[in-house]
Amino acid sequence: MQNWRERISINRTVCHGRACVRGTRVLVFVIVDNVAAGVPREEILRNYAALTDQDIDAALACAAELTREGTVDLPLEIKA
Repeated sequence: MQNWRERISINRTVCHGRACVRGTRVLVFVIVDNVAAGVPREEILRNYAALTDQDIDAALACAAELTREGTVDLPLEIKA
């Protein structure tokens, strides 16, 4: 997924600044943990109603880049 940065965000006021799906409080590592545990995609989508198929793809792409590069550049969202 080329545009995963459009779907993943870091905001100090959301989830203690951990990477999550934009507009939700679903953490990237939660999605990756579920996929790694063999949880079917349909079940993840049922358990986290705010997610879409593209959000799961974005979380996996983010994790893949992190393992490949060691760090990932994501702009810090600052909310007033």
